Amino acid sequence: MITLSESASKELASFFASHDDAKKSIRVFFAPGGCCGPVASMALDDASDSDETEVLDGITFCMQKDLYEKVGAVSVDLGYMGFSITTERPFADPGQSSCSSCGGSCSSCH
Repeated sequence: MITLSESASKELASFFASHDDAKKSIRVFFAPGGCCGPVASMALDDASDSDETEVLDGITFCMQKDLYEKVGAVSVDLGYMGFSITTERPFADPGQSSCSSCGGSCSSCH
């Protein structure tokens, strides 16, 4: 379900080592993303019965089962701007986006 790059794994380990009170449970979800559609995101959150879960490096990753069925496997990497989350299948077809909010073709979104 989840693949972590070595750099992402180290960053998460560092975060949890310095935040003892933080829940070791991370939700993968999609947040509104403007003209380019939803953006994959992560947040600290407890898993629920309606989630697909996987434990990596002592951290529980969770995602709604129906979302997991739609997007497939998730890869998390760490770049100079923070975490980068990609999915096996796109959440939305960018070709169907109207791009009315940016007034363009959304070629900058890809």
